[in-house]
Amino acid sequence: MTLDLLVEQAVGLGFPMATEQFLYWTELRPSEGGRQVVVRQRHGASEPASGEDVFGPQFHARTLVHEYGGRPFAVHSDETVYFSNFADQRLYRVSPGGSPEPITAEPPSPRSVRYAAPVLTPDGRHLFTVRERHPEPDDPARVENDVVVVATDGSAEPIVVAAGHDFFGQMSLSPDGRWLAWASWDHPNMPWDGTELWEAELGPDLSVLSRRLVAGGPSESVVQPKYAPDGTLHFISDRTGWWNLYGTGAGDGAVTARAPMDADVGQPDWIVGMSSYAFLGDGSLLASWAEGGLSRLGLLPPHGSSFEAVPTELTTFDSLSSSAGGRDVSALAGSATDAPCVVRITPQRGDGSATAEVAVVKKSRAVAIDPAYLSVPQPIVFPTEHGLSAHALYYAPRNGDFEAPGGDLPPLIVRSHGGPTSAASSVLNYGIQFWTSRGFAVVDVNYGGSTGFGRAYRERLKGNWGVVDLDDCVNAARFLAGSGRADPKRLLIHGGSAGGYTTLCALTFRDVFAAGASYFGVGDVGALARDTHKFESRYLDSMIGPWPEARALYEERSPVFHTDRLSTPLILFQGLEDRVVPPAQAEAMAAALKEKGVPYAYVAYEGEQHGFRKAENVRRTAEAELYFYGRVLGFSPADDLEPVRIENEVALSRLQT
Repeated sequence: MTLDLLVEQAVGLGFPMATEQFLYWTELRPSEGGRQVVVRQRHGASEPASGEDVFGPQFHARTLVHEYGGRPFAVHSDETVYFSNFADQRLYRVSPGGSPEPITAEPPSPRSVRYAAPVLTPDGRHLFTVRERHPEPDDPARVENDVVVVATDGSAEPIVVAAGHDFFGQMSLSPDGRWLAWASWDHPNMPWDGTELWEAELGPDLSVLSRRLVAGGPSESVVQPKYAPDGTLHFISDRTGWWNLYGTGAGDGAVTARAPMDADVGQPDWIVGMSSYAFLGDGSLLASWAEGGLSRLGLLPPHGSSFEAVPTELTTFDSLSSSAGGRDVSALAGSATDAPCVVRITPQRGDGSATAEVAVVKKSRAVAIDPAYLSVPQPIVFPTEHGLSAHALYYAPRNGDFEAPGGDLPPLIVRSHGGPTSAASSVLNYGIQFWTSRGFAVVDVNYGGSTGFGRAYRERLKGNWGVVDLDDCVNAARFLAGSGRADPKRLLIHGGSAGGYTTLCALTFRDVFAAGASYFGVGDVGALARDTHKFESRYLDSMIGPWPEARALYEERSPVFHTDRLSTPLILFQGLEDRVVPPAQAEAMAAALKEKGVPYAYVAYEGEQHGFRKAENVRRTAEAELYFYGRVLGFSPADDLEPVRIENEVALSRLQT
């Protein structure tokens, strides 16, 4: 798994959407500086991936609502596309053969008015969208979110449809255009804590005639509202402790569970427009859910009460979307040996069972990897604190050309995912395979607080961020070392964002790891509470405690205040335009490491935000991390690597002895 393969002929795929004639999706292209393009392909095209770009290189379809964004486009009548443009965050319309034209006004200041997840009316004359307005200067406390209706010809100012809540999430419009449903929530909740689902009756002029609260509250997470072909409203709720599917009665609006089970159909709404299920024309629906750290696919008949499993070779499914006419479902899918791809799924029902024909439309990677070089993840359960168990995906070293010396145990990288309310995925990850093909073992930890294991597991992190995640990552390393699958003297840890925080905590508060890498990680959680965007500005109230009342606890759990305990080499990576975890966090850690005399490297990138999108930076990051581990552990990588500057490097010889 070469450095070039990390970015070579690679794109990030998202948000498939089918019309009568075309299938649309987004492509994030590292080779174009991280630009995201809307692409379409005609149904029945003779060659997969024979799509065409909807607009030229001067446009970039990406929304910054909630900073993390979401679905940036919608399509009407096969060919007219509406999208949010990254540079100015205005909505644009582009028709076949034309150039994009703005349909919303130029904002008072750059990117100060943003739009996400547009939903078109049946006649295409208007769209509903989440709007986010930022004051000048930008102050998270003054950012305003609402739902507005926009004339698609740009002839009028947006009209507010719903307001009065801190946040608005995914919307759905009934097939006849008479009803609009949306999710909303208020500080200090996040959308996986407690949300409300509202439904409004619309008049002929799209004014709100009436509205009602359908479900939800401060301790119930309701997500992904969608109308079935017959007009009944469906949604996902965790009222039983699991994100399950519910429907409302056509007449009385009574809420009923569609397919109760101890599994999560929903996902945390970090972005606007996530989708775990989609309807077919006959009223049945296809859904994916998490089970033991893996994804499953099932078909629910129109009047069924349980899912019929749909076996396929793919094991991860996301962004399910109904085709026009409900003939099939488009989705993002993958497996342990298949990188994410856009697929078209055509389910078929038998006698009490279901099957599906899966056609690959677009692969995120043009280069296939010989399975002899791929490590397939093994779900593991391991003991952790307080007599509990935690979950992870373990990847053994694998390279068809090499065999480890007898009795030699591999170094282990503990991978701590971001969020922290998120989860490790089993889909083929070239970033993980980069390490396993070089003789490293990797364990991707679904620590307490991760999603896919029910609300109780998710809430283990309540008040315990920096404790439970740290314990579980440390215990995963100890478990694998104790079972003979890792060298206890060569344990490493890395992670991004919240995973970077866990990494910094592990290197500061525990003496388990030989080195680590923090990708835009949090060193001062108090600074994060003071200096972050609106969406996460109250996130830490439940994860640690209210700020500033819990200042002492914030300082207790912030590595930057305890650098006297830090003696483990560390490499830091940071985007200089990151609004989620600002560069000051990494710079403070670097200054502390320099003063303490601990070997470290700091690699910062101009033009990168929260997560690296440019091909040269993705490649450089892997190269630098491998070089750093080689210097710390005392081995020479087989790759021809460009060195990274290591401060206090003289101390490495002392650590190695």
